[in-house]
Amino acid sequence: MAPEPIALDALGPAGPYRTRKRATIPDVTGAPFAELSIVPRLFVTRAMAALRAGSNLPVEQRLAAMARAAEIFRHGEVAGLSYDQYEYSVSRVSGVSRQAVRSAADEIHNAALKAHFATFQARPGGAVADWRDPLTRTGRAVWTRRGEVFAVHAAGNHPAPHALWLEALALGYRVAVRPSRREPFTPHRLILALRQAGFADDQVILLPTDHDGADEVLRAADLGIVYGGDTVVRKYANDTTVLAQGPGRSKTLITADTDWREHLDTIVDSISHHGGVKCINTTAVLVEGDPGPLAEAIAERLAAIPVLPPEHPEAVLPVQRTDSARTVSDYLLSQAKGSTAHLGGDGVLAELGDGSAALRPAVHQLDRWDSGQLDIELSFPCVWVAPWTPADGVAPLRHSLVLNAFTKDEALIDRLLDEPTVSNLYLGDHPTYWMEPGVPHDGFLGDFLMRSKTVIRD
Repeated sequence: MAPEPIALDALGPAGPYRTRKRATIPDVTGAPFAELSIVPRLFVTRAMAALRAGSNLPVEQRLAAMARAAEIFRHGEVAGLSYDQYEYSVSRVSGVSRQAVRSAADEIHNAALKAHFATFQARPGGAVADWRDPLTRTGRAVWTRRGEVFAVHAAGNHPAPHALWLEALALGYRVAVRPSRREPFTPHRLILALRQAGFADDQVILLPTDHDGADEVLRAADLGIVYGGDTVVRKYANDTTVLAQGPGRSKTLITADTDWREHLDTIVDSISHHGGVKCINTTAVLVEGDPGPLAEAIAERLAAIPVLPPEHPEAVLPVQRTDSARTVSDYLLSQAKGSTAHLGGDGVLAELGDGSAALRPAVHQLDRWDSGQLDIELSFPCVWVAPWTPADGVAPLRHSLVLNAFTKDEALIDRLLDEPTVSNLYLGDHPTYWMEPGVPHDGFLGDFLMRSKTVIRD
């Protein structure tokens, strides 16, 4: 007999709320695993109004509560689930490997502990944090919030992005999260941990809702962040109140003055870490000279990754329902025409025999970087390897969330640093997935959340 689905309630301003309308959250085989309460637009409107009317914890209490929440989230029992049960659940519903879930949980834990440090790295050097600072007596910029209520349309491809909105909470925003149906366990657990640690129900809320309600979450907030593809980015491109987080298209460049053999570990790790599902995984490698030997070496390494169910302790590759995985595989084959397949040329589907399938790695070599395939980003270890020449310059490297450049050409490094569409530049053996609290992801979130205003007082 199948176990009862886990109930995930909405977390409104008056506490947990179980609705009549619920969405079934399947595991990777398609079997029901959880039921997520779906709130209507009217509930969203009232919840957001309550959030706006709420008060803030003083900063010292706020930060202490976040530290307590970090421990509860990572080690405690929340809503009847131990940490191990949470980790297993996320892996089974999202298809992300269990070791990736654990790493993301550590990242969230670390972000909650270091939220104050991380947020204040974005503060301008000429600004102070409080109007009471003695420097305001002679006139000084004070760093202040742009609003009171922050909305999050959460990503579902990986738990780690939930570490970011904790910065808004640390800065004194009240936060509403609309979870992804693909993986609602992480925000549900995190918000309950924050409430257990001392945040009030009207200071941080979870609003699972449909598309109409999702629009209301953003409309009723002062500022918001959304995750999605190119369509989402275009939708909010001209909205100064919404920060859109789109595809990463992270890349690696190897110039002729560098022997790629000495850095193969970093290159492959950047592609395959956490199963290649994050926006900071490398999806394109450009190399000065013949790209064939490097593509072959990458393929040989990636081919050794085992095919395992996501909850297996040694799993790496992401897992989906077989029909969904087949759609991804067929799409890749259709887009890879004209390339040379070193791995995955016959498809990437690897059935596990229970209705689920892993997505095996793919390595395709391109004759030229501008074939149109370099920007195709898929949520598994899939990489395009293409030639690059100094005459190509920065053009093939634009629109990269992270660019890892293996080069000794300082003039090129200057050009890459000046390129506005390259968000982060790593030089040498630093994988593209490297992130730490206090360094910007796609700019500092504080740049979006805060502003400086002049205060002078007697």
